[in-house]
Amino acid sequence: MGRGRFDDLVSVVENFGWRKELSVERIPAPQRIAPHSVAIEADVIINKNQELGTGRLIILHDPAGNSSWSGTHRCVSFARADVEVEMVTDPLLAEVGWTWLIGSLEHAGADHHDVSGTVTAVSSRCFGDLSGEPDRAEVEIRASWTPEVTEPEDIASHLRAWQNLLCTTTGLPQLPEGVVPLTSRIAR
Repeated sequence: MGRGRFDDLVSVVENFGWRKELSVERIPAPQRIAPHSVAIEADVIINKNQELGTGRLIILHDPAGNSSWSGTHRCVSFARADVEVEMVTDPLLAEVGWTWLIGSLEHAGADHHDVSGTVTAVSSRCFGDLSGEPDRAEVEIRASWTPEVTEPEDIASHLRAWQNLLCTTTGLPQLPEGVVPLTSRIAR
């Protein structure tokens, strides 16, 4: 997939039908990791102003391939959401968070290999002048995978998977198969 075909892939990203709870915009992509890349970020928002979580997705492409990716493309994902404070003390939270990623890829039919990443749970308690602030907790999933992409349109299933991951991480249910979301487009 050369520059023109990657531009077609970028067009798929820009015209993807995101769920209405996602506010998605294109952001500057890293320039030194691969010859071609596109990056987006999203906030998961309900009730017009309540942010539940945030994330970023970078799609890298090296036509010559990259041995560490075992392919010519790589998806790099970040998802973070506030969770109940009690949730971060659950010893299974990391495993559950990882199943959110794998389940999102599978549910979206996003063929992939060489998936890796981390799940981090953090809690915060305020002291001193900040002691009146409530305790906070969040879960963060950082992952990357090699998508099976032969045609630019193949990236759509990986966009759905990332959307599913963001929504699952924030507590929103995945859309059932065949349900088409009310869409929003990427802000440019």
